[in-house]
Amino acid sequence: MSRSVIRLIIVLAAVLFIGLVSTQIFWVKKAYEITNLQLQHEIELALIDVVHDIQEHSGDSTFLVDPVKMVSPNFYRVQINEELQPFYLESLLQTEFLNRELNFEFQYSIYNCFNDSVVFTKLVNNSEGLDVGEAENTPPNANWEDDGHYFSVFFPRLNFSVFGRMNFWLVSSIVLLAVLVFFSFVISIILRQKRLSEIKNDFINNMTHELKTPISTIALSSDVLLQNGVESNPERLKNYARIIKNENQRLQTQVERVLQVARLDKEELDLTKKQVDLHELIELAIPTIEMNFAEKSPKLTARLEAERFHVHGDEMHITNILFNLLDNAAKYSGETPEITVVSKSDAKGVSISVEDNGPGIPKDQQRNIFEKFYRIPTGNVHDVKGFGLGLHYVRTIAEAHGGKIRLKSKPGEGSTFTIFLPYGTEIVS
Repeated sequence: MSRSVIRLIIVLAAVLFIGLVSTQIFWVKKAYEITNLQLQHEIELALIDVVHDIQEHSGDSTFLVDPVKMVSPNFYRVQINEELQPFYLESLLQTEFLNRELNFEFQYSIYNCFNDSVVFTKLVNNSEGLDVGEAENTPPNANWEDDGHYFSVFFPRLNFSVFGRMNFWLVSSIVLLAVLVFFSFVISIILRQKRLSEIKNDFINNMTHELKTPISTIALSSDVLLQNGVESNPERLKNYARIIKNENQRLQTQVERVLQVARLDKEELDLTKKQVDLHELIELAIPTIEMNFAEKSPKLTARLEAERFHVHGDEMHITNILFNLLDNAAKYSGETPEITVVSKSDAKGVSISVEDNGPGIPKDQQRNIFEKFYRIPTGNVHDVKGFGLGLHYVRTIAEAHGGKIRLKSKPGEGSTFTIFLPYGTEIVS
């Protein structure tokens, strides 16, 4: 699947997701508004029925115009023509609310115009009436008028009740969210698989280049050795034998790198730990790197500042990760590598930094640099050979020792790789 097709799929999926979410939000909002209006209407009808029950019980035939006033969506003020007994009003309210399936917690208050005050307040389902100053979830100001009797009803949790009546919309929203999460996961899997495919293809191409050269060199050298009369020139014979040996060693090294990572993947890493002198390993590694890159005349500087530089670890693997970091620094630092190795120590362990003067690593590539087979894209240019295994190996070994590796780099300013290794179980001052 090409990049353009994947990009088109992502764009279409994003448009689809945005459209679905926008549509769902619109209809959920509409459903909430309609449900809320229906609920308010049911409450008003129930309160009007309460007023009629009160008038019928008292024999009052006075017609009250709009006795129910909604002060706020969850607070209603109701006008009546007489004083009320609290528990009589409570009984009427509960009956009418239950008849209309308005099974909500509510707080009612009774206003007496003779003393111009609220004389009773109760939150239903509480066992005792509350004084006004003790009422829970105090409702907003009702703007009582002193020319009549009133009672009010306040629903502290009406908004939650509205959502309780929107089960279909809530369930459909959850299902839609699950679908969107699933599709997002699928898209991420597609992108990951595409990236892995590209990385593996790049690995195969790099491996082909890495193995083809020594194989061709060995083949040519072998052909020369098979020529008649070559045995009469011992120096030439020895030279071609040396070439075959060196190229064979190069092949073994490349194959060993691949096998090492394969063993890591199978969790077959077996560390043979002992006391390791990190300063000694650094001092041994620097001359080797200088010799391997003699054509570049690299300048390697060591600032061994760690006061404690022994760790309990696997000497072979630690040596390998130091060589990997120095080898990478020399490879990617252009024609005149300048590499600085710095060691520092603290109470927990030793840090070793390898700083180079290379081109630096773009920020968007840094998070992938330690992934297996990953190499910074350079098109079809293969100036620097490799499989993309070195830094993955370094990170794996550092973590296997309980340590870590971090990268600091800016394009045009070089890179600094720092590994931290804890002292381990055997600490030597």
